[in-house]
Amino acid sequence: MGDKSLRVLACGDVDGNITALFNRVNAIQKKSGLFDLLLCVGNFFGSSSESETEWECYKSGTKKAPIHTYILGAASQETTKYFPNSDGCELAENITCLGRRGIFTGASGLQIAYVSGREALQEPAPSHCFSPKDITTLAAPLLSGSKFRGVDILLTSQWPRGIWQFGNSPETDTKVCGASSIADLANKLKPRYHFAGLEGVHYERLPYRNHVVLQENAQHVSRFIALATVNNPAKKKYLYAFNIVPMKIMDPTELVKQPQDVTENPYRKPAKEVKKDIAVASEEPASQFFFDLGQKKPQHQGRKRHSDGGGPHQHKQPRRHPQPTGPCWFCLASPDVEKHLVISIGTHCYMALAKGGLTLDHVLLLPIGHYQSVVELASDVVEELEKYKSAFRKFCKSRGQRCVLFERNYRSQHLQLQISLSSATKMNRSLVDDVEPAVPVPGEKCSTEDIKEAFMTQAEEQQIELMEIPAHTDLKQIAPPGTPYFYVELDTGEKLFYRIKRNFPLQFGREVLASEALLNTPMRADWRECKSSRDEEEAQAKQVRADYEPFDFALDD
Repeated sequence: MGDKSLRVLACGDVDGNITALFNRVNAIQKKSGLFDLLLCVGNFFGSSSESETEWECYKSGTKKAPIHTYILGAASQETTKYFPNSDGCELAENITCLGRRGIFTGASGLQIAYVSGREALQEPAPSHCFSPKDITTLAAPLLSGSKFRGVDILLTSQWPRGIWQFGNSPETDTKVCGASSIADLANKLKPRYHFAGLEGVHYERLPYRNHVVLQENAQHVSRFIALATVNNPAKKKYLYAFNIVPMKIMDPTELVKQPQDVTENPYRKPAKEVKKDIAVASEEPASQFFFDLGQKKPQHQGRKRHSDGGGPHQHKQPRRHPQPTGPCWFCLASPDVEKHLVISIGTHCYMALAKGGLTLDHVLLLPIGHYQSVVELASDVVEELEKYKSAFRKFCKSRGQRCVLFERNYRSQHLQLQISLSSATKMNRSLVDDVEPAVPVPGEKCSTEDIKEAFMTQAEEQQIELMEIPAHTDLKQIAPPGTPYFYVELDTGEKLFYRIKRNFPLQFGREVLASEALLNTPMRADWRECKSSRDEEEAQAKQVRADYEPFDFALDD
């Protein structure tokens, strides 16, 4: 991500599980490298005697936090005893309380605004609450600056009221969730990332605009992420990792780029122009976790994970592409979302079962953010995509299968990498009737060379100039962003490439794999002829999910 980028971890309510949190952080850093800081929202301390004893180990120096950790002040009356100074202070080595409210600016220029506790229902506010005056005192100096564009990060324990409007729905009771004063603060401070806790759930809202389309200059988007409690029994996400370049040193054009799943600002009341804005938003197409599996294309609402971080390697926005005329079958914000096809979700990418797959194990690898092709991926997305490919190859090898990956960057809006499997022998498969993951039939061995020959032969028959390229070739060297192409990667690392000129057969990859020379299932060449019932898809996805689980690195994150 470059020298200017910071690696940050955000955490929900620790609730006294301090050692468990730091053990998890150690594991992450051992696996992914060191992070610069850890930010904790919600209740850091617990109310039990066990958690008090645990804290004494850190306070006395017997144990030490493995990373610079910044926490908010008390969010409950029971834990106020742990905070000797409401204005912030170091509580133990590497553990600092930020205080009641304020601005923390790091040496890098990263600007973090914070408000501790819950919204006070009376004046004067108890020590574990904040008052309207705290909000005003925090915001006024920032807003008075003529060059103020927003803050990098906002930390609050409570959610902002109404954050879910115009976006995806959280798994919590929205009737009683959130504080209006936090919503007002977030609307004014325009944080690029806003973290909150207390609700015990993980909720990553789709990014939202901070400007009115056609009426104001483009501004950066905001991302709200609520995190669950450390060690929660439901294993909901409580840690979020992301990279960020401080706003004050970012290229302004990179800062204001709009992801294609951006929504309206949840804090603004609809105006007359809303319908017009939504129509114009087709120029910044909504894509929330969207994959038309078959023409495959997912977009995930953020989750994961996400964190494109707005760094210098964040993908350059491609030219605007036409939007699907039909519904987005798998958009998470849609009531018709088909989550049952998702196999694994990482930080930047995820895996889903292909709809109408060539085999029972035909999956798709897709970026969570909106990218049209592999050559436009940000470096951190490429890195995780390679991890998925490596993991799936190991999965295939354990089952005596070969792995074929192909991408068609032509007449498609979203990057869609298909992974189809070929058993060590030629197969004849039935999507519904087969119970075993592979059904070999007598015949010659199906080697990687056979697969390559099948692609080359059919390409020649259709006058497609498919060429072999060196295994370590970076596609960006031969296909600049915007270039239409077809690409195949075999389990040996061998790569085949064709720069598409015109009239490319959309099902070419499937046709080759379904041919008599390989899977011998020509009736499965077109995904639309291979539809299954919802129950069959659920059962199939459940089986693949269970089979792949030992290889799923995303479960460790």
